Amino acid sequence: MSGESGTATATAVPAATATDVHEYDVLIVGAGLPGLALAVALRGSGLSCALVDRQHPSVGEATGWDQRIYAISPGNARFLHDAGIWPRIDPDRLAAIESMRVLGDREGTQLDFSAFDIGERALAWMIEQRELMKATLGAWAAANEREAIHAGAAPVTLARGRNRAEIRLDDGKTLAARLVVGADGLRSWTRGEAGIDATQRAYGQSAVVANFETENPHHGRAWQWFQSDGGVLAWLPLPGRRMSIVWSAPAAKAAQLLEQDDAAFTAAVAAAGHDVLGNLQLIGARASFPLSFVRPSNMVADRVALIGDAAHGIHPLAGQGLNLGYGDAAVLAKVLRARGPVGDPGSPLLLGRYARERAWPTRSMQTLTDGLWRLFSTANPIVCALRNRGMMILNDIPAAKALLMQPAMR
Repeated sequence: MSGESGTATATAVPAATATDVHEYDVLIVGAGLPGLALAVALRGSGLSCALVDRQHPSVGEATGWDQRIYAISPGNARFLHDAGIWPRIDPDRLAAIESMRVLGDREGTQLDFSAFDIGERALAWMIEQRELMKATLGAWAAANEREAIHAGAAPVTLARGRNRAEIRLDDGKTLAARLVVGADGLRSWTRGEAGIDATQRAYGQSAVVANFETENPHHGRAWQWFQSDGGVLAWLPLPGRRMSIVWSAPAAKAAQLLEQDDAAFTAAVAAAGHDVLGNLQLIGARASFPLSFVRPSNMVADRVALIGDAAHGIHPLAGQGLNLGYGDAAVLAKVLRARGPVGDPGSPLLLGRYARERAWPTRSMQTLTDGLWRLFSTANPIVCALRNRGMMILNDIPAAKALLMQPAMR
């Protein structure tokens, strides 16, 4: 699972015996970064917690720089610090985004953002998935006296009753909990089993990711170019003279970028970025993943809450996918820890609080990123002129730029 899972059938499930049932207060389906962070954040809450995943979460081989790089907002960095995860991160693997320049598809059109202008150390912190997983697993192990991950088996049925829910695994185990949290990715099994409908739409784009060494220092600046074909190219600072790219390109263009040899691919990246960092040298392999919009009708159902990509799929042009997932984990942990006399973590009262608090941040960020994609993917000349003119006007209004940054910073 660890991000995404498919639906399985229950035909081969053996009958569970009493010894096969494992009971918890909270059961998290999906041991990816948001699910694990929630488990860590619930330590000391008085709630027993377990995770279930097809695979045991691991760091993987530590060779070179991970292609999967995340931009963590200052607000989520504080959440991870409070959970004991952030202090475990190697500072030599962190890079601060201190400023950002966004360029439109017409020459001279740009937006500039600066952490200094709003009194922050960084707009975001760049960190590899591998390093983040390593720190999270370390914090989780320190917070638990016993193994509480059921790995190596897939969930096949979800049954919900008045007082608890039960998940049957394909190895015959039954896991019971008063609250089931779906943290199992865009194609969430939990969401489907809970009967939560979702609007889903493919963007017709794939994100190509890769890392480079650069001739010139980046000085903590991130770059982003909106392109005339509807694509978006981001250059994001890594420690030293290195950077990570995310090129969200039309599917055919993405396939072409993946098929090119290293020299041709590097030349394409350099040209699309107008050689702003001088000569580039590819480090490591390339990777790609398709982009989709996913909006569930609700983030909760009876005895079920959704977090992470199971609760929202957005375009990566703002780098907010994992940040939204961490925001979900932070709010759900806060609601459960502050439950007061409400002893049941799956009560409608608590789930309602969680859903209300996350409704605006998730809906607004989805609307913003989807709207920007639509705005820059059209070739209508009138729209093209208006969007670029709008960027130029906005760049001259510091207060408006600061207001635009605040949701992403949180």
